[in-house]
Amino acid sequence: MKSVLLVAAERREFDGIRKRLGPTVERKDLGLRFACEAIRDGERWLMIANGPGRELAGRALSESVMGKVLREQVDGESVHLENGHREYLRRENVKAIISTGFCGALDPNLRVGYIVVSDNTQLNSSRTFTRGPVTTCDRVAVTRAEKQALREKTGAIAVDMEAAAVESRARNLGVSYACIRVVSDTAEEDLPMDFNRYRTADGNFSRTKIAFAAMARPFSVMPALMEFDRRCQRASAALGDFLADCRF
Repeated sequence: MKSVLLVAAERREFDGIRKRLGPTVERKDLGLRFACEAIRDGERWLMIANGPGRELAGRALSESVMGKVLREQVDGESVHLENGHREYLRRENVKAIISTGFCGALDPNLRVGYIVVSDNTQLNSSRTFTRGPVTTCDRVAVTRAEKQALREKTGAIAVDMEAAAVESRARNLGVSYACIRVVSDTAEEDLPMDFNRYRTADGNFSRTKIAFAAMARPFSVMPALMEFDRRCQRASAALGDFLADCRF
């Protein structure tokens, strides 16, 4: 069975596509924060999320994780990824590794819910999307000024936190790569709070710290944060609709 691997930072970024795929099976054996799989048109779609940033995304596609993914597909044969990555991946038909999830707009023309596809992605879809360069940063671009500076420096239309690491890993494995993102915040707005201040030692965002910080400002930050969460839900639904229509 052919496989498609989708890599995001957080579970909720998969909410839209999981609804479109129907029943999914969680994979706790992979040792990641979240992993599940579903069958779509005779293909296995494996969705994995291990937190924000290049390092955590790289771990999501580590030798041990990929070894488990492939080993179950090879009857009576042990897969050792340190030798012959390309041979095993070609044999088992891993069609593509896709970096997906939310992104911040750097192009002022992009609105919340718009789909962004990187220049180096090949796909077939009947739905509308915007193609252009996507830049990867290890921190959240919080303010309008920060987004504008990134736009001027990189020429990118959107910013994310994992795509560069996923692309590098896909290239090393000899597998097709795609970057398909959905806009969660526009280029002309500030986020409701600086999420970078609430990351844990391993790089994840602490929902508890974010909640306490928001409750400390109940009349300003809390309503803005709740609205941002609703927008992320709508963005995830739009991303799910788009991914369900894609052919790789």
